[in-house]
Amino acid sequence: MRCSVPTALHRAQGQPPGGRGYPAGVSRLDDTTNDQGPRPVRLTAAAALAALEGLALVAAGGYLLVEGVFGSPDSAEQAVTGGVTMIVLAALPLIAARGLLKLRRWARGPVLVTQILALPVAWQLLQADSLLIPGGIALAAVAITTLALLLNPESTEALGIGPRDTA
Repeated sequence: MRCSVPTALHRAQGQPPGGRGYPAGVSRLDDTTNDQGPRPVRLTAAAALAALEGLALVAAGGYLLVEGVFGSPDSAEQAVTGGVTMIVLAALPLIAARGLLKLRRWARGPVLVTQILALPVAWQLLQADSLLIPGGIALAAVAITTLALLLNPESTEALGIGPRDTA
């Protein structure tokens, strides 16, 4: 049995060592091309909105973390735990937004779930009697817009999701 290590020549040619092709379903070494065509503007906008939500979670988590360490919250442990949790949760929309930009079909699910989970949060913010109401309006608008963009037939087609032609 012969074992070869990929070289720069193999990577440039997109071939594995030994010159044989990979089995069906396994990607090439340099799988950076997209055979589904150009990315629709709607999908780019949905990715941008998902990334914006992720960045907002990072900012809110950072604020809670700083407040818990340097401020005087009611419970420093809860503030730090909440801040760390929000920063960790921000990874989901950020990674999924990158996946949408690369037209990865797996990325649609996490973004859809994130938007569906954002709607009850927006509703709770709208029930407050404070400055949280504009935040609730903004969150609801972003969530509904992102859902509409992701469920658009042009976006689903670009991601390769939908009914398959059996003929």
